[in-house]
Amino acid sequence: MIILGIDPGIATMGCGVIRYKGNRFEALYYGAIRTSSSMTTDQRLKIIYEELNALIDAYQPEAVVVEELFFNTNAKTAIVVGQARGVAVLAAANRSIEVFEYTPLQVKQGVVGYGRAEKAQVQIMIKTLLNLEKVPKPDDVADALAVAVCHAHSGNFKNMFKIK
Repeated sequence: MIILGIDPGIATMGCGVIRYKGNRFEALYYGAIRTSSSMTTDQRLKIIYEELNALIDAYQPEAVVVEELFFNTNAKTAIVVGQARGVAVLAAANRSIEVFEYTPLQVKQGVVGYGRAEKAQVQIMIKTLLNLEKVPKPDDVADALAVAVCHAHSGNFKNMFKIK
């Protein structure tokens, strides 16, 4: 199964495409979609949408997985990041690709086995599981790969193949 993981952001959106087959992981792509703060919000969202569509075209994921947003204080940032997240969901929905979401706690649990793991622990596990030379940077990219790995380990993944 090919899974596209996304860590939503308006300035930097982490993206990671993995293949999960036979209990083995392979990183097919990882990187970040970046937009400039000098652009208007609609220009930034358009770039994100177009680049996500290009990734979907190139890798044909069977699932798109997005990390849920978590903000305590800055409502303005939460709204703009929520718009970027919505664009990611729309890109998948327009291709009839099922979208899943996980909280940061669920991602840590799915990758490290402990929901209160430190960010560095998650990053080292991603490097190890995907057999990468180094931890992907920026952090958003490692987070996108982590949410994809979490999905591969989750019950949602197994239910996709249930005979009805």
